[in-house]
Amino acid sequence: MLEPFDPGLIATLRAARSLTILTGAGISAESGIPTFRDSLVGLWNTIDLEQVATLAGYLQQPEAVWGWYQAHRQQMLDVQPNAGHIALAQLEQHIPTVTIITQNIDGLHQRAGSTKVVELHGTINTVSCSAAKHGSLAWPDSPSLPLCAVCGAPMRPDVVWFGERLDLVKIQAAELASQNCDVFLAIGTSGLVAPAATFPMTARAYRARLIDLNLEDTPLSRHARHRLRGTAAQLLPALVAATWA
Repeated sequence: MLEPFDPGLIATLRAARSLTILTGAGISAESGIPTFRDSLVGLWNTIDLEQVATLAGYLQQPEAVWGWYQAHRQQMLDVQPNAGHIALAQLEQHIPTVTIITQNIDGLHQRAGSTKVVELHGTINTVSCSAAKHGSLAWPDSPSLPLCAVCGAPMRPDVVWFGERLDLVKIQAAELASQNCDVFLAIGTSGLVAPAATFPMTARAYRARLIDLNLEDTPLSRHARHRLRGTAAQLLPALVAATWA
């Protein structure tokens, strides 16, 4: 049985007018999403991380790497949003402005019903030209490697690979949401990877109350007003129920 939540935490959430949430791999892991490294096994053990997570590696073996992404994407589609994702979507019923900044590419927040999601590292649901900015398209139904209709180059997943810059528009949106919130909730993230790790501290600098939900302490924990230890799927539904009973 869960321990009762701190009354101060309940009061903080009830009073919130703008909530910004940062989610990392931890919340998707509870749905059964494998990491990149966990996916590089079995049938795909001939492909290394440099091939699937860099543009150069992709262009060396586009057919093989595209097959890996097709399989990895199917793994994501085969799982469902967990109770943590659903609880975060329910917060929109109680708090006027809820923004989710996620490091995940799986689209589970949107499938759970969240409407304002900043996908820092891109998404597995669209593709774009690997050679030029010819626009993004929905992920194709065909298993064959898609080619750009404009220049013929291989299309690539719209995810951020090693050595690539994050989308400036997304960084600015995340920064703005961090500056303008009165409560910031960090979930399932180590707090070590920039720029995501900077957003909680930005929110704190702008006098937002910081809540840290994780399995164990992280570098963010000592700055948090409230610290919750456990899984998002376990704690978030209970927290929403306790706050708006």
